[in-house]
Amino acid sequence: MFFDKPHFRIMGDRALLVEWGDEINPLINQAVRELFFSLDNQKIQGVAELVPGYCSLLIQYDPLRLPLSTLQEIITLSSRKSQAVYIADSRTHKIPVIYGGSYGPDLQWVADYHDLSIPEVIRLHTGTVYRGYMIGFTPGFPYLGELPDAIAAPRKEKPRTLVPRGSVAIAQKQTGIYPSDSPGGWQILGWTAVKLFNPFANPPGLIGMGDQVTFVSVTEEEMKQWVL
Repeated sequence: MFFDKPHFRIMGDRALLVEWGDEINPLINQAVRELFFSLDNQKIQGVAELVPGYCSLLIQYDPLRLPLSTLQEIITLSSRKSQAVYIADSRTHKIPVIYGGSYGPDLQWVADYHDLSIPEVIRLHTGTVYRGYMIGFTPGFPYLGELPDAIAAPRKEKPRTLVPRGSVAIAQKQTGIYPSDSPGGWQILGWTAVKLFNPFANPPGLIGMGDQVTFVSVTEEEMKQWVL
């Protein structure tokens, strides 16, 4: 559901959650993105951090410098004017992926879960243009959606203690890429050599909120050429 105006939820004495809806929806996510850029451009004294999510924006602030009532007024006004402010252009990314085998240990499980062949799963995963909804979990991890219903799959019952950097995985109607070695419970379909996060770059994450992402199936040799 897309709310007709932002809903406020107080998260302690130093944070405010602004909600635009209660479902994964590109229009809701775009409203969050517009509000994020509107507030970020204003450089509001007392605002410490802006953390966008699927349907909401978490604002961390200093109540001694910025009263809650003033912050809410700024948000309400900004949400009406967000279309008039600078919003960074969305970028388009093509991510090469080696599917299956040791690179995608859960590909066969996903195929069996849906009674599909492995080529069909790959075709469906590569045949969708995904939106970058949010960044989270670990620095640079993109939550991408929406995955086709035909290959949507539950998280693993027992998460792995180590998922290799570059693993391309799915969970429910989301897909994502692990930017670093970490624990994880998503179903791994493949692997990419593309680097997702560089703390010295600006921005540090390759994929941002609102970006468009497609996956391309490649061989090991093609992967070497792709990332040169």
